[in-house]
Amino acid sequence: MMTIFSAWLGASIEFVHPYSFLLLPLPLLVYWFIPAYRTKKTAIKIPFFDTLMAVLGETPNQGASQLTPSWWQRVVLIISWILVITALAKPMILGKPQVREQFGRDVMVVVDLSGSMAETDFVATQDNLEKGIQAGQRISRLAAAKQVLTDFANTRQGDRLGLILFGDAAFLQTPFTADQQAWLDLLQQTDVAMAGQSTYLGDAIGLAIKVFDQTYIQDQDQDQDPSQPAREKVAIVLTDGNDTGSFVEPIEAAKVAGAKGVRIHMVAMGDPATVGEQALDMNTIKRVAALSGGQSFQALDQSELEQAYATIGELEPALYEATTYQPKQTIHHYLISAVVAIYLLAFSILTLKRVVVVKRRKRFADIQGGEQHD
Repeated sequence: MMTIFSAWLGASIEFVHPYSFLLLPLPLLVYWFIPAYRTKKTAIKIPFFDTLMAVLGETPNQGASQLTPSWWQRVVLIISWILVITALAKPMILGKPQVREQFGRDVMVVVDLSGSMAETDFVATQDNLEKGIQAGQRISRLAAAKQVLTDFANTRQGDRLGLILFGDAAFLQTPFTADQQAWLDLLQQTDVAMAGQSTYLGDAIGLAIKVFDQTYIQDQDQDQDPSQPAREKVAIVLTDGNDTGSFVEPIEAAKVAGAKGVRIHMVAMGDPATVGEQALDMNTIKRVAALSGGQSFQALDQSELEQAYATIGELEPALYEATTYQPKQTIHHYLISAVVAIYLLAFSILTLKRVVVVKRRKRFADIQGGEQHD
């Protein structure tokens, strides 16, 4: 019966106190083992009682009147008892399973799009049929970075990823999102020099800090559970040159990041022996990482770039937790309400029946009185 009822509701039912159903046979035990209540009535005492019993051939016994319920009263009692016991068991309707996801980290990937990222001094270590790239083929630094970042993003289940691109200026390409595919699509749309030819590294770090702050305020406005630990903030900066005129020096930006709890991992691409704007300032890169609590890496080829991101993945393991739960709603009060409604209905029917009987008797008495008067 409960299975049919559950299918009708489209949800499953469980009982908090299932042992309450052991009380169901209690009325039968009372009926079998406890004597029925007898209603006493007054009797007329007569001096010739013994003679009367002898004439009738009856054996005298103690007089009493036992009330016997009608069939519909028995039905009402049985249904009411079942509903009360079921309410004591406290049935709960289980809703559809819900998945609650808790994201551990916000990871901002900062990519250099200066002109030097077009240098084809990297060798592909894997095929990319969509881009027409074969393993062993020489590719640009940006193409190598896209391949590595694609693999990196696929391992960040549960983390929210963001994307900042910089050149002559820094701009936010993707705010933090848990949709890795959308993030990858926007990454693939990037191209060399779309943000300018220069390398404004300090401004890019400053923008990353600003995005972290804005995201934290938005999370607070959305009334997230304060008991949950705050998401960890990580920035991964990929660059192949030194800073060429940011409004905020990279070292100063790193100090602010450290104060705000943003760890910055620096990944340097290319040959450190180059000169000019394309030269790698490894001293600044190492200091930025150290001041913010991160680490620095140098990648001269795609294998080293892959290793750098693999190491970052080990340093920042994905903190993801998905819990499945079913919302519960008790319905015991509906059962008690049904019992009350049944008794009110029965009481109303008996009252109406009594009124009808009284009127009929009165009408019959009036008719009898009229006939006697005639």
